[in-house]
Amino acid sequence: MFQLLAAGLASMLITLFLGPKFIHYVKKNEFGQQVREEGPSEHLKTKSGIPTLGGLLIIIGILVPFLILSEWSVRSLLVVLTIIGCGAIGFADDVAKIKMKRSLGLRARGKLGLQLGIAVIVGLIAVRYGGLSETLHIPMSDLVLNVGIAYYFIIFLWLAGFSNAVNLTDGLDGLAAGSVAITALAYMTIAFLTHQADLGILAACIGGACVGFLWFNSFPAEIFMGDTGSLALGGAIAAMAVLTQTEILLLIIGAIFVAEAVSVVIQVISFKTTGKRVFLMTPIHHHFELMAWSETKIIMRFWIVAAIFASTGFTLFYLSTGK
Repeated sequence: MFQLLAAGLASMLITLFLGPKFIHYVKKNEFGQQVREEGPSEHLKTKSGIPTLGGLLIIIGILVPFLILSEWSVRSLLVVLTIIGCGAIGFADDVAKIKMKRSLGLRARGKLGLQLGIAVIVGLIAVRYGGLSETLHIPMSDLVLNVGIAYYFIIFLWLAGFSNAVNLTDGLDGLAAGSVAITALAYMTIAFLTHQADLGILAACIGGACVGFLWFNSFPAEIFMGDTGSLALGGAIAAMAVLTQTEILLLIIGAIFVAEAVSVVIQVISFKTTGKRVFLMTPIHHHFELMAWSETKIIMRFWIVAAIFASTGFTLFYLSTGK
């Protein structure tokens, strides 16, 4: 437990210490956020030009304490691989946006292809060297489904789905970072109870780095994590779910991200089939913005909901395993 606390605290302090220098650097080099025109019009005034690429700061905050304090188990290194791989995709996306001065970066097909490659690599190594089997564990039951080669497709769906869901959630100051910190806390505890110390340390580092980043990212934000951070963090929680064999439980533990992604799917399907919108705007946090909720109220309430679902998911895990 001391290692978990030390890892989380170290990640937070590294992020806090490097933050001002990093923000000064990205400001000096004019690495500003390009806000999409389809979003709330107010964002064009309040968020355009704010420094981005803060995900690099988060990744450094995660990796340094982890590499020092952990024993580098196969499973934890696979999560690290996912963080670096998804972070690299996000970084390329951010750089493309900055260079072209627009809100669109890499093509969606290109990003999905790269994420598929990461998922297959993670799955193959996890099964061959990490002690995992090609199975899905059903919560609150003894049912284990042998899904065979479909297991790798499921990893891809989770990795791509949650990395992009965190990316969608990252639309308000501190919303994604705070929600990921809550999710990471749940996985830190799950790893601790299942005696996977390295995964616990890594989850603590993820949570600590997110909390440290919140010092600069809370409303009004001084810096954004960009796709570098959101794709890396989304990939991290998906990989944590795969390597703790709690893929289905992640739908509950990370329900805030699921809701953000599902709201977009519902909106698109509704508009294409009926010509009507279910929400004022998606992702769903924009719906509440257009209902005149303040940004801080939305963020705090989403954090509360995230904590409720993370706690519920952890409780189901605890009851399922009898730990």
